[in-house]
Amino acid sequence: MPDIRPTRRDVLRLTTAGAIAATGLTGLPAYADGIDYTARRTFDDWDRLFQQGGPGQPDQPNDNTNRDGRSGMLAWSQSYVLLGLVRMYEKYRDTHYLDRLIDNIDQVLSVRDSERGVTDYRGLSLPAWRADHPYTTGYATLADSNGQPLLDLREALPYAEDTTITVTAGTRGDTFSVQLVNTFVNRTVSLTDLSLDPASPDYAVSRIYAAAPGPLQLTAIDRRPTPRAGDLPQLGSYQMHCKPVIFAVHTGMITYPIASFARIVLSSPVLRRRYLRKAVEYLIACREAVAVHDWEYRDGGYLIWPKGQPLAYDGCEQPINQSVGLGQTLVELALATGDREYRRKVAAMGRMLAGQLTVDAGDAYLWHYWPSGGHIYDGFVKTGDPATDLSIFTPSGGPARQFEDISHGAIDVEFAVRAFRARLAFTGQDMARIARTFTQNVAATDADGLPAIHTTVAGTTLGAASVAQQAPRWMQANAWDPQVHAHCLALYNRYQPTPERDGQQAIGFGWLLANVAYLNWAR
Repeated sequence: MPDIRPTRRDVLRLTTAGAIAATGLTGLPAYADGIDYTARRTFDDWDRLFQQGGPGQPDQPNDNTNRDGRSGMLAWSQSYVLLGLVRMYEKYRDTHYLDRLIDNIDQVLSVRDSERGVTDYRGLSLPAWRADHPYTTGYATLADSNGQPLLDLREALPYAEDTTITVTAGTRGDTFSVQLVNTFVNRTVSLTDLSLDPASPDYAVSRIYAAAPGPLQLTAIDRRPTPRAGDLPQLGSYQMHCKPVIFAVHTGMITYPIASFARIVLSSPVLRRRYLRKAVEYLIACREAVAVHDWEYRDGGYLIWPKGQPLAYDGCEQPINQSVGLGQTLVELALATGDREYRRKVAAMGRMLAGQLTVDAGDAYLWHYWPSGGHIYDGFVKTGDPATDLSIFTPSGGPARQFEDISHGAIDVEFAVRAFRARLAFTGQDMARIARTFTQNVAATDADGLPAIHTTVAGTTLGAASVAQQAPRWMQANAWDPQVHAHCLALYNRYQPTPERDGQQAIGFGWLLANVAYLNWAR
């Protein structure tokens, strides 16, 4: 079979239509003015720049003094740097990239909660990485004039710490009013003449529950051992504070390339001579981190957020990408160890994801962000009693049936291809259909005939440049259709992303390194 992959010179003059049709190559404006996104030097230069202070560095503060550290920067920036280093080693077989991995991995492991002596919302200090704002539920405790806690207000909407609470006197002597203003989402909730008398129709807990979820997904709980009439909170301002949670998807994103390092070394007699100690150390660390989430795993191959976890949809299934985000690491652990439990979980996750995929008219796959048939996809309602509700922090929710976006979808694709290559799930036909999802639904041409990208797997709205820059994360599908690489390279040549341009010094720097690595890897 002839090699139909276009050369770089071909790609630089491809129209998007040509990239998608993979037939005649016609003229495309030469966007590239010195940046070769398939060049090893491009990755190496930008990796050095990242080391000089890019976001998501392990030595950046990761506690309540630094919002970036608390908001998952290791998962959404540093993890992509690690993954890029893995792919660059696979492409060039230069142990420089393994040495770079060791430099960063050692720092990443040094800031696990168990190493830092910090705890999650349960008071547990575990070998993983907690996060809070902007993801987790915010709490504000209204206290009396003696400082005794009376009422917890709980906001499950993201960015809860951007909410200020003002408590004022009510129109009656035994009541109070509350106004909550979230400046990030620009939403306000006003509650007048609340009471702390459980027998009152204005009892704060009952009124807030009846209105839930509301604009700020607000709930409340009485903190008094013996609730009684007559108590009033101190008037004034209060601030929300988020409680820390260890997210399975964060653990998965961080440990996936670490486990890949272990798998690569343990499968090579030559590498074992030099890196065995580190491979074993990292393998143990990944196994310990993954085990943190055993209580979230269900036999259907998905994860839930256990009821009471301070998240918006506690009690519900996690999004598909968050389940298989951890599944990426499980694939690597299954390959590195042969452990039957890891293999069983990967196979179950594969069946779960496969069951979510539907075939469209073009023989490509479609799927949704939330698992179809789940509580959030179908919607759920409150029972009238928080004790019997599905979710504490969102008593009623959904339905939410949006198609998977391409950024989170890239995690799904990464897992699916790796599980297929491990011979634990999926078929060759599945892989071909995933590739067609990219070439037929995701890849696009804009009104000017230039390379573009859709925002979801269903091929809906055209995305901005920032969306297009996520495209190479689908590169695992390139083995089934080289048009994936061709279109991704055309997008990069059009938009010319660099670490200094378009806000890439923010969280996108890590993505950029991984994507340049993928453009090298699949060249």
